[in-house]
Amino acid sequence: MPHSNDTDGDAVEAILTADARIIAGEFENRRRIPAVRRRGRPADGRNEPVRAGRPTARDEAAQELDLACALVIGAAEAATSLGLLENGRAIDPEGALVFACLLHVVGHTGAAEFWWRFGAGGGSRTAAYCLHLSHRRNGEFRDAAFWRAEAAHDPEEEREPRPAGPVTGRAGLLPDAARHALLVQWHSGLTPHLPAALESVVNRLVVAGDDEDFGEVPQPDPGLVARLSRER
Repeated sequence: MPHSNDTDGDAVEAILTADARIIAGEFENRRRIPAVRRRGRPADGRNEPVRAGRPTARDEAAQELDLACALVIGAAEAATSLGLLENGRAIDPEGALVFACLLHVVGHTGAAEFWWRFGAGGGSRTAAYCLHLSHRRNGEFRDAAFWRAEAAHDPEEEREPRPAGPVTGRAGLLPDAARHALLVQWHSGLTPHLPAALESVVNRLVVAGDDEDFGEVPQPDPGLVARLSRER
């Protein structure tokens, strides 16, 4: 997974430098064993794997995107990055990346793409890579190739230094159990999802109209990180 060279400013993306090796290793192992194809969560909340043959390019993109999002929102810096987005007047690219991945895990796929585009526009190469995976999952291979190139591109111009974020201690965005469960679900061939209480926090966010391209797009607010932390 691409990562930023600006390790002082892009803390989440710097952490994902190491996580990229995890993703690469997991997918190499996945190719050597019978594939586990995923299905969406039914209305009753059950989530059962469907065993099938070798995964398609779209299957693999969907699986890698699920893992990438689990790693992004599970990163130690995720709460600080999302806090910059919810409290700032400008779009913080790392915060947009974290918020998009949170929306993806909750099932708001169109809104996730909306916020990945904000993150990618602000210089987040990981957000651009998530867009690559999202389009590839949908069979939109030309768009996927465009965002893959954007993710690999090093901007020549230097970005403005990122302002220091609020002090959040060592607490992550999600409870340890929820963060661990996302990876266990992924390893088990299930679509990663959050506990109902955490999903409810996200689902209660204010929606800014109905975007023509992305549908209903939830907006972060100044209390989001605090409300997620209260559900520990």
